Amino acid sequence: MKSVFNWVTSLMLAGGTWGLSAALTSAHAVKDLPGGPAVNQLNLPPAVTQIAHEQQWLHWFMLIVCTVVFVAVFAVMFYSIWKHRKSVGHKPAQFHESVAVEIAWTLAPFVIVVVMGLMATKTVVAMKDTTNADLTIKVTGMQWKWGYDYIKGEGEGIAFVSTLDSAHRALSDAGGPKAGEPVDDYLLKVDQPLVVPVGKKVRIITTANDVIHAFMVPAFGIKQDAIPGFVRDTWFRAEKVGDYYGQCAELCGKEHAYMPIHVKVVSPEDYSVWVAAEMKKIAAKADDPSKVFTLEESLKLGEKVYAKNCVNCHKPEGKAIDNVKALDGAAVVLDADKTKQIAVLLNGQNNGAMPAWNTLSNTDIAAVITYTKNNWSNKTGQVVQPADVLAMRK
Repeated sequence: MKSVFNWVTSLMLAGGTWGLSAALTSAHAVKDLPGGPAVNQLNLPPAVTQIAHEQQWLHWFMLIVCTVVFVAVFAVMFYSIWKHRKSVGHKPAQFHESVAVEIAWTLAPFVIVVVMGLMATKTVVAMKDTTNADLTIKVTGMQWKWGYDYIKGEGEGIAFVSTLDSAHRALSDAGGPKAGEPVDDYLLKVDQPLVVPVGKKVRIITTANDVIHAFMVPAFGIKQDAIPGFVRDTWFRAEKVGDYYGQCAELCGKEHAYMPIHVKVVSPEDYSVWVAAEMKKIAAKADDPSKVFTLEESLKLGEKVYAKNCVNCHKPEGKAIDNVKALDGAAVVLDADKTKQIAVLLNGQNNGAMPAWNTLSNTDIAAVITYTKNNWSNKTGQVVQPADVLAMRK
């Protein structure tokens, strides 16, 4: 029961922390920030997840119960003090160990605590149910920014670091927004927000690489510590498209105030478009023709490319399948002139029996050729670089 109330207290403190932050932020704003703090904010922010709705309902339910108990207890106490005061002739009653009184003041609080605890437990259990997530994202806290790694679901492989927008940092260094120049998202704007689809269950795995941080987005009802050497998790399912903001909620050093969180919730269609664009960026970065790979690096990448694209026609062991020639011991593979094998992958051969693989990146082609030249019984020691492939495309 104690742990349940610790959870509820944590939720209320989370709301209070954001409320203080909102008050400080809104001092420079002239209007509310949708998904973030509001001017003169006194209440918790509008909820956009079912868990957040339940937390807010619990917050108000417990606040009302506590208020009723407070008023009732002090009303009876002050009434008794005034009505039975000595100055009007009342004398104190002489009794001890009243069973009825003992039962009443023990049973009533017990019932109230049990009811509150049961209702809170339902929400707390739901908060920790991270199963069956559509998307899993690892969030790494670091001084003083957030690292996001999409590790499962659509967008798997995307990774980036999100940090405070440099213009806002410069604005803060200059003393903050000047009068007449309000910035509604002051110190909440980042260079790259976390993007998730609406209506999908998103599991957040938190950790840190230096000190303790805390990932908190009040509109989602989530607040999870990010602790070095530990993995914690939480989840949310946003019900509404929009931009939602949070901040690190654990004092993590002198730049703690410059560690905002921006989550952009988009439609599933827009999310797919964003994922495709990010994948292109990753591919472009990976396909840097000026990068020089070591043999070990090229072999690791080449093994993946071969398993994904080549095993349908060539066995994993490099042996022949039907009319397809073996790669193990093949003359073109063993040839010291690497341009011959590059030409085969770029242009194909045997009237399409060996298709052209020019849609692969320069890096992937170079890696898979290096892999075939140095795998099985082929031990040429040759390394083909992306620049070699690029030169053959021209």
